[in-house]
Amino acid sequence: MKDQLPYPYNQDLSAVLHRMNRRTPFSRQRLANDPVTASYVRAGMQLLRRHLGPGAQRVLNDPEDENSLGRPLLSFLSQRAVVAELANTPAPFTRVGTTATLRCSWRSHSDYIADLLNFGLWSLHEPALYDSRIAPDTERLLEGPEFVEAAHRLCYYDLTTIVDGPTFRLELIASAAAEGDDVIQEALAANHQGAMEPWKQVYQEMFLARGLRLRPGLNLDDFAGMLAALASGYGLRRISNPALVRIDSAKQRCIFGTAALALLLGCVERVAEGDAIGVSVEDAVHDLVYGQSKQGDQQSALPLPPHEADCPCTTGIAQPDPSGEGLLALQESGGRAFGAELDRLCGEQQPPEVREAAVALRERLTAHLPD
Repeated sequence: MKDQLPYPYNQDLSAVLHRMNRRTPFSRQRLANDPVTASYVRAGMQLLRRHLGPGAQRVLNDPEDENSLGRPLLSFLSQRAVVAELANTPAPFTRVGTTATLRCSWRSHSDYIADLLNFGLWSLHEPALYDSRIAPDTERLLEGPEFVEAAHRLCYYDLTTIVDGPTFRLELIASAAAEGDDVIQEALAANHQGAMEPWKQVYQEMFLARGLRLRPGLNLDDFAGMLAALASGYGLRRISNPALVRIDSAKQRCIFGTAALALLLGCVERVAEGDAIGVSVEDAVHDLVYGQSKQGDQQSALPLPPHEADCPCTTGIAQPDPSGEGLLALQESGGRAFGAELDRLCGEQQPPEVREAAVALRERLTAHLPD
């Protein structure tokens, strides 16, 4: 009967059900994989979906007061409620049970709740990476001309999976109650690691295949964590107010895709031949804002000279009118550009120390010019 249960209830549940009421490891493993145990877990998951959504049922404590909405959090998972929910589980799950059998499987109801959280937050409970929709687009990240389109679809799949399932909503509640609770913290940590590890492998293969690398100071954990935070943030906004995050199902696009591509653009650079050290995110932003990277500040302390017509030379350093031929013309052009730049540095808009140094240099050069 265990093999007839749907995924993931047909898997080895002893990996997530740690508090079975048996003395030996063998007995605990056997009870964790009993179809009756799976039925109780399924009943609890159904209650989570019913009370947390999507499509959660809201009940007024006072039918005549529309502001008396009940907010039971996890109180809906009482032993009686779990047993009663067995009647609604589909075949081949067990549909009849008692609080006595439930207490026989878990020493206390808090143990049942802890294992239910472990199961609900288990990364394999709702596997995203193994979804048949996602596999083709992960391949397109590695090769072919549809990288951007594939990235948009993957973000669309990820966000809709978050919004349309109960796991993320359970994660929100568990996160709020995690402080000081080792059981919940361990379940959350295991869920995050299990969900991110396959994607980190995809990102690594994508970088290698596309000739890319993360900027200095970043690693795969950082990059995957930032993408996961974007997904969680948009998921939370979408659940709280669907109007805040529009999802275009026809085009399979959402703002999360644009944000992910922007993150990729900021955190990743092409591997340049012979370039052992890349440009950090901070230096790339400095380059964007100021037009030059901080790494090149020492080599290019002076900005590029303006066009000669825009800033004519007035120092008198330039040679006579150019002949337009050979080395003399080249020297003439360079002399005028240098003089124009020196004049600019002598201007009032420059910092005092720069202006004073430029004026002193101009005076020394002018003193050596012929009358």
